[in-house]
Amino acid sequence: MKTETAPAGRITVPGGEMLAWSDLPKKRLADGGPLAALAARIVPPGARVLLAGPHDPALLDRLAHAEVTCLLRSHPDAVALAERAAHVVVGGPAGLPDDETYDVVIAAAGLDPVESVEGARLGWNGVLARLVAAVRPGGALLLRLDNPLGLHRLVDTTPWYAARDNSAWVIGGVLDQSHPANRDQLRERLVSAGLHPTACWAAYPVGGAATALLAADQLDRGAGSGLFDAVLHGACAGLTGTATVLQDPARLAVDALHAGRAADLAPGWLTLARRPGGPDLPADGDLPVALVQTGPPDTGVLEVLDGPSGWRWGRATGTDTKAPAAPFASREAAYRDLDALSGPVPPGRLLRTLLLDAALRRDLTTLRTLLRGYAAWLADHTDADGRLTGALALASADNVVVSDAGYAVLDPSWRATDALPGDVVLARGLWRFAAGLLTGGYANPWPSTVDVAGLTVVLGGLADRDLDRATVAKAVRAEAAITAALHGLDADGQANLAGELRAVEPTDPPIGTHSYQQVREAWLRQREEISRLVALTRWTEELLTSRERALRRAEAKIGLLSGSISYRVGRLAITPARLAKRGARAAKRRARAALAPKQEEQQ
Repeated sequence: MKTETAPAGRITVPGGEMLAWSDLPKKRLADGGPLAALAARIVPPGARVLLAGPHDPALLDRLAHAEVTCLLRSHPDAVALAERAAHVVVGGPAGLPDDETYDVVIAAAGLDPVESVEGARLGWNGVLARLVAAVRPGGALLLRLDNPLGLHRLVDTTPWYAARDNSAWVIGGVLDQSHPANRDQLRERLVSAGLHPTACWAAYPVGGAATALLAADQLDRGAGSGLFDAVLHGACAGLTGTATVLQDPARLAVDALHAGRAADLAPGWLTLARRPGGPDLPADGDLPVALVQTGPPDTGVLEVLDGPSGWRWGRATGTDTKAPAAPFASREAAYRDLDALSGPVPPGRLLRTLLLDAALRRDLTTLRTLLRGYAAWLADHTDADGRLTGALALASADNVVVSDAGYAVLDPSWRATDALPGDVVLARGLWRFAAGLLTGGYANPWPSTVDVAGLTVVLGGLADRDLDRATVAKAVRAEAAITAALHGLDADGQANLAGELRAVEPTDPPIGTHSYQQVREAWLRQREEISRLVALTRWTEELLTSRERALRRAEAKIGLLSGSISYRVGRLAITPARLAKRGARAAKRRARAALAPKQEEQQ
């Protein structure tokens, strides 16, 4: 029996609600992230939408142009979201009215959290069938499926089957046949339920809080894409945070990309499926190839669309396209201008990946060619004073792509507030690569004794540029200020970052990561360095010991000779001569003193 409660009669409780449980995400993206941007694109104005399961409240704000009904199992969550939704049903899918259909059903948290543990259990297939029945003919279902073999599980220190927390109502794995375990199985379940899958996006770095949604089909054939390379590295580099992982997720994701398996290793997938038999939803342009949340949350979501002339930058629906306010730009070393993202995405491979590949193969010829081209490209764009402005001032190896057409900035929206000297820009780019190369433990052609600043100078030499350590120090200061602006750090955060960057040593693990694999490699480098220093100390001690022994032998010989008869006879012969010499000198001084008054009188 239905009962309605406040506020304003928006909450329907058909039974089976969880009264002392909350599913709302603890960590939220400011604008709902790429998921909200995707939902805002596929939901037309005035559409009836069903949000099945817990979602970021910001998603409701992005769907303000539609009539949204929330299906939740938690009563506290229903009360929290009732003011933002047109209607809230609490208790699970069994409580949905049989005669209600929706233009779009969104289950971006998966199907498991849709079902209440207090009511009748339908299972994964049962929940899917109930949600499909709620999609009107011609409508769409947006469904998330977590990957049991995803990257997040491969790098996690705690196995998935050991979960003991209160949220582990369902522990999914490949042994659970009721759940699909890959994209093909999900596609088969959707087709069997009467839907037609039309698109799929890989969610990184975790399915529940994705900062990047990448078209799975494009990932499968985009191994050489500099865009995917940069997006995956940037998204997964922030996965560790303060947690410890088994290995670097960013390196693993990029390796999976180049092996053509980035979509298969995605922590989760978002699949869009249509229900045939009625008028389709109004198309809102092309579906995006990529939706990316980069930088501080208030910088919005970037969008990449596929067109006849190739990939092009787009603007996610509802994203503020204005650059940050002038006070922000005046305080920080860098700012973002989304108006710069209006043209094609430059093709090519990421410069950092090409440099790493050449360094691993000890290919100095390729390294020299790439670095000379990079330095010459920067020099060609300097002004009369040898300075670089705008996006070129921030053109480091991880934001530059290389193709047959030359070098190009991948994401030109980040811009330097003030012009920077060309040699400082080059040194910053080389320092970033050198720091990643040494602290990441990559094999390279240079001796292990070289430090980060020294390797930066060496790389400058390969690029035919004469860099010194003073220039590198300026580049490190610029890097601290720019990174602080890109990540929204305050003054204290910037000061701490500057100290960390100045103290980077080849024996340190990479900054910001807590990977057992990289920590072990850093320990091995430290052990090698300690062994070298111990060997040097031992050699120095042996040298000092041999010199001391030689000195003692010399002293003994001197003492022996000083006591011999010949030495005494020589002393007797030399002593009168010394006395005579001293007397002659004294007489000469007296004679000069006597002649001095006479010379003064004559003058």
